[in-house]
Amino acid sequence: MRGFVLRFNQLNGRANAAAITLYGFLALFALTLLAVAVVGFLDTGRQDVAKNIVEFLGVTGAAAKTVTDAVDKARQTREVASIVGLVGLVWTGSGFALSIATAYDVAWRVPHRATKERLLGLGWLMGFGVIVAASVYVTTFLQRFPIAVAPLVFLAGVAINTVLWLWTSWVLPNRRAPWKALLPAAIAGGIAFEVLKIAGGIVVPRLVAKSSALYGTIGVVFALLAWLLILGRLVVMMTVLEVMGWERQHGTEIVELRGPALPEGSRPGASG
Repeated sequence: MRGFVLRFNQLNGRANAAAITLYGFLALFALTLLAVAVVGFLDTGRQDVAKNIVEFLGVTGAAAKTVTDAVDKARQTREVASIVGLVGLVWTGSGFALSIATAYDVAWRVPHRATKERLLGLGWLMGFGVIVAASVYVTTFLQRFPIAVAPLVFLAGVAINTVLWLWTSWVLPNRRAPWKALLPAAIAGGIAFEVLKIAGGIVVPRLVAKSSALYGTIGVVFALLAWLLILGRLVVMMTVLEVMGWERQHGTEIVELRGPALPEGSRPGASG
């Protein structure tokens, strides 16, 4: 455990996790615009959409009024929102994929390919969407059964999450490794992500309700950022776990690093 924490710190894991959090949060804006467009189309001729959304989110006060006003505006701006949201989702979504790829590249100590990985990120996003859609479908289907099948719901979620981790680790990093070598970290990530989703489903709505009542709309942002920050940490931790598992099986090698020639007296350990 100590070695894991040390490696996480050596790889500047907090900064990488923060980057994933930032780009994930930015991607939410594009998704929000698309959602506004969808709501705008759905709300045509219906008056209960805003009320249903407010009840689903559990927001009150200023936050509830903000949601209601947003739905009203969506009727007028749904065409523009759909175009802007689609373009924004492509750009910020690929940036989100790029930040995850960077975390893998740093952990594996391989060169970073910004342009190529952004393009690969678009393909990753499509696969990500398919896997998430499958997860939602399977979970919704299994939830129709009695509570006794709850362990089956959990296992199905873990299985789909594991596929998601394998897909991410296979597509985004600038290295190739056998999928069997990536499987242990993917399973660990699948379990951790399912626990995070369950905790998020219980905790986040309560945080949103309390924060919106206390801080207004900005409270919703705080709750989302907290969940995304944990997700960013989880991604970086899984990259470290994956690399350390590979090293235990295949060993390590010395990698030459080049840097600037430091001025006299500024080298580490030099006395001034």
